[in-house]
Amino acid sequence: MNKIKMTTPVVEMDGDEMTRVLWQWIKEILITPYVDLKTEYYDLGLPNRDATEDAVTVESAEAVKKYGVAVKCATITPNAQRVEEYGLKKMWKSPNGTIRRILDGTVFRAPIIADGITSYIPSWKKPIVIARHAYGDIYNNVEDRASAGESVYLVVCDGDGKELRRKLVHTFESDGMVQGVHNIDGSIVSFAESCFEYALENKLSVWFGAKDTISKTYDHRFKELFNEVYETRYKKKFIDAGICFVYTLIDDVVARVIRSEGGMLWVCKNYDGDVMSDMVATAYGSLGMMSSVLVSPDGKYEYEAAHGTVTRHYYKHLDGETTSTNPIATIFAWTGALAKRGELDGNSALTDFARRLESAAVRTVEEGYMTGDLIPLFKKEGVAPRKLDTRGFLYEIAKRV
Repeated sequence: MNKIKMTTPVVEMDGDEMTRVLWQWIKEILITPYVDLKTEYYDLGLPNRDATEDAVTVESAEAVKKYGVAVKCATITPNAQRVEEYGLKKMWKSPNGTIRRILDGTVFRAPIIADGITSYIPSWKKPIVIARHAYGDIYNNVEDRASAGESVYLVVCDGDGKELRRKLVHTFESDGMVQGVHNIDGSIVSFAESCFEYALENKLSVWFGAKDTISKTYDHRFKELFNEVYETRYKKKFIDAGICFVYTLIDDVVARVIRSEGGMLWVCKNYDGDVMSDMVATAYGSLGMMSSVLVSPDGKYEYEAAHGTVTRHYYKHLDGETTSTNPIATIFAWTGALAKRGELDGNSALTDFARRLESAAVRTVEEGYMTGDLIPLFKKEGVAPRKLDTRGFLYEIAKRV
């Protein structure tokens, strides 16, 4: 067959462990047989990030600014154990955090719904989309250890370094630790705008929660800026669209979400979104069934799977064992990027192919062919689930493309 041509490349960010293996299999079985794939390739695997002093991560983010669309494989954010395991020069920061900081985007994560995969929360009938702020909080933190007898202060200086004010954080009577986090108004405003635009485009009400009763400056500023953006620019649009914006405390939002039927955009600060997106994905069935896209204020897109590198399966793979690793979220990262590339380039054949591939992946599950993580969740009258290894599952999808 004639392969679909691409005029502009997507930025390809390779990753780590089992998802790096899946990455190649997906291209081999599901993409390159049909698409004359053009990518600007960056190896974000941990060994190469270490070898380049993490410069490759920055380079890949800058490439997204140039080309507009990227697809990213899952990567390792090393802890002390990983530093020893991989013999790293240092404990490199999260590549996702670095890319998000450079692009100043918002992460939108939505479950991939398949008929027969039942939610752990029976009331959830519609998708819950998580909007995660992609800047600040602990992902851009400064932290240190403190010894008994030491005091830590929050100090604010002017542009010349002259101290303006200081506040005591804590005087340590015993050994401990301290952490400083920050955020900026501009990023929060961009976050609010992205969320409200996404909500209007997808006809979703917006639920936002923080802890302004406790964090009377940091979290209160989020509440203040969101309300300001909504009241001045989006309130009438929301009313006309029949959707609403609700702000309440984060613990109240969690309670409301659990009791709901779904179908809203749940807006979360950076750390909250990191945690709640995994919770929502698992409740809908599997972390392997959650799509994720980072959208920058100036319209740059980076698609990825919401899950990690599947370390346990990777070591089985290295030992020669066959694994049944769910590749759907990684497939949807590729299809999201290809569809957006086609949309931006006016290449309808590429966009149509990406949507057909998504449909084929979902249909494969709905017809009873799936990886092991989905077997306990699948309940569909007249259809008996059949467990496949990863490559077998990818070939089943290819039959339906």
